[in-house]
Amino acid sequence: MVIIIYSVLLSFFISLFTGWLIIPLFKRLKLGQNIRKEGPQSHIKKSGTPTFGGIIFAFSTITTMLIYSRQYTNEVKVVIYAIIAFGSIGLIDDYLKKIHKDNEGLTPIQKIILLLFVSSIFAFYAYGDATIGPSIVIPFTKKILNLKILYIPFIIFYYVATTNAVNLTDGLDGLATSVTLLIMTFFTTLSFSMGYYSLSVFCGALSGALLGFLRYNSYPARIIMGDTGSLALGGAVATIAIILKNPLIITIVGGIYIIETLSVIIQTISFKLFRKRVFKMAPIHHSFELSGWHESKIVTVASIVTTILCLIAFLSY
Repeated sequence: MVIIIYSVLLSFFISLFTGWLIIPLFKRLKLGQNIRKEGPQSHIKKSGTPTFGGIIFAFSTITTMLIYSRQYTNEVKVVIYAIIAFGSIGLIDDYLKKIHKDNEGLTPIQKIILLLFVSSIFAFYAYGDATIGPSIVIPFTKKILNLKILYIPFIIFYYVATTNAVNLTDGLDGLATSVTLLIMTFFTTLSFSMGYYSLSVFCGALSGALLGFLRYNSYPARIIMGDTGSLALGGAVATIAIILKNPLIITIVGGIYIIETLSVIIQTISFKLFRKRVFKMAPIHHSFELSGWHESKIVTVASIVTTILCLIAFLSY
């Protein structure tokens, strides 16, 4: 347990220092965010805020785990590979947005192809790994379901869904960071209690890195995580749950992710079929904004909801 605390503290301070170092650099390089025209008008003032912020917590987490090399097991390596692989897709997307000088990076088709490709690699790995697949735990029951060959398409879909859900949640200052910080704290405790000690050190390191990043990402944000960060976090969260043989736990702790995603799906279907909008704007956090909620209030409520969901998830064991 002591090493987990050390990993949290070390990663936190590395994240603080890294942010202090690169935010001015990114400003000089003019790596600012381009705000989409369809978004709330209040977000226009955020135009030019440095993006690529996911580099801060990804670097901090990996550096911390390199220092604690004794905890660098295969489990940890897989999660780090997931952060790098999915984060790289986000990095390409953010880079193209900067090159195009618009909020358009990879096309939806290009992004989904890259996500499917990377997800397939991890799905096949998990299926063939003796300590992971193809069995999953059913929350609130003691049942273990062996999906056999169906495990591969399930995990591919799971990765794509989770990474996109985190990506959609990253629309307000500190929202995705706060929600994921709480989820990673949950995974730190859970993995330790289940005997995945090296994984719990990693989860602690990522929690510390996110806590440090929140110093710069909370309202008003000095840096935005971008797709680099949101896809990296989605890949990490999904992989950790897979290693714990409980990918379905995300449907509980990641309730905010799911709500954000469903709001987009519902809005899209409703508009295409009936030419009517269910929400003022999707994802739903923008609808709350247009209803008069301040960004900080939305983030606070989402954090409260996630805390309760994490407690419920503990009961599922």
